[in-house]
Amino acid sequence: MSHRKDRLLRSVFCLAVVLAVSASVAAQDLAPKFDQYLKALADQGRFTGSVLVSRDGKTLFAKGYGLANAELDVPNTPQTKFRLGSITKQFTATAILLLQERGRLNVHDPICKYIDNCPSAWSEITIHHLLSHTGGVPNFTSFPDYVSKMMMPVTAQEMIARFKDKPLDFKPGEKWSYSNSGYFLLGYIIEKVSGESYESFVKRNIFDPLKMSNSGYDHFNSILKNRATGYSLDKGKMINSAYIDMTQPYSAGSLYSTVEDLFTWNEALFSDKLLSAKSRESMMTPVKNDYAYGLGVQTKSGRKVVGHGGGINGFSTYLVRFPADKITIVVLRNSDYGAPGPGQISLDLAAIMFGEKYEAPAPRTEVKVDPKIFDAYVGEYQLGPNFIITITKEGDRLMIQATGQPKFDLFPESESKYFLKVVDAQITFEKDETGKVTCLILHQGGDQPAKKID
Repeated sequence: MSHRKDRLLRSVFCLAVVLAVSASVAAQDLAPKFDQYLKALADQGRFTGSVLVSRDGKTLFAKGYGLANAELDVPNTPQTKFRLGSITKQFTATAILLLQERGRLNVHDPICKYIDNCPSAWSEITIHHLLSHTGGVPNFTSFPDYVSKMMMPVTAQEMIARFKDKPLDFKPGEKWSYSNSGYFLLGYIIEKVSGESYESFVKRNIFDPLKMSNSGYDHFNSILKNRATGYSLDKGKMINSAYIDMTQPYSAGSLYSTVEDLFTWNEALFSDKLLSAKSRESMMTPVKNDYAYGLGVQTKSGRKVVGHGGGINGFSTYLVRFPADKITIVVLRNSDYGAPGPGQISLDLAAIMFGEKYEAPAPRTEVKVDPKIFDAYVGEYQLGPNFIITITKEGDRLMIQATGQPKFDLFPESESKYFLKVVDAQITFEKDETGKVTCLILHQGGDQPAKKID
């Protein structure tokens, strides 16, 4: 019996060694593929940032591309600190759930319990509604005066005053609409209940216990080593992004981190290190529109995907987890333009891991065309009942603007085909048999025709 047992143990040991070697080889095979994909984007000027991919709690790939500071030629690395934008929301949601576990609040409490001079319109709104974007509180970053005011420091009370007397977008719980105002209110509630600042609470209860020493609340005037500079695009050229005072995004988008710290965070979030199993379940159970608490929860290619993106002046980000496969992908970019965006990059890297199809980065070549050709394309095109695409000509440039969005340059690939550099989208203009332009086709997530109406 002992001899047979010894043979069995040797067989099991050999199998374990084979499996370990196979996993190692697989990781080695994947890294060059990740690098080839990302380097192609970087070489085409479509990506500058840092990326990390992990599986089973171990980092398979971590690398920076492009420059953290273009003026000083400082490269991005896995230790570069990026503004996170709305990835902040999952930290805010966790802070709320920590307070609930400690008996300090309940997510089904009405928010008026914690807000002084609470408007009557908010009487039915609960913390749960704010966490899940189902409260109907108007989103302050969509206000017409947001850009003109984003540079000014505000107190929490001053910001809340900007939207507290506006009518709700809908009855609480009935619909879903992304609201930075709702997450701003959550930060205020955290401060009211905990008796300390949002920044302090998150640091003491999340960053410090997890040893996330390269994460924090971003302050423009602080000296922060390895901080990335954010970049935007203007008339086809890279520029320093517009200033935003970080009191404005607050608990909806004020944090910074690195790909390495976010890996640590994500591993903790999917374990018992911070939250109980019950809290994690509530945080990751969709309420409406595939949104839970500070996280989107979807199914892609038959796999559950839990993640969230972020966008703030000069930065765009994405953090995603495939729970069943224990895969985490972090993409942090110090530019707010370029296609594909961090979300699509994350999915493409996942496709590489799973051996599935993805679109390899291919450069789009701008060609010279006679600007007189643009005249025929100028006009309005209806993509939907309340969605218009407006094409204008400014000097020798062709411009595109969609309802409620900024105006961007269109770059010709031919006389009839054009592409955008800020997003992964292309436009084809179509003519009838007489040569008159009748519609355009927007190539973005499929082919979407828009009839010319003016």
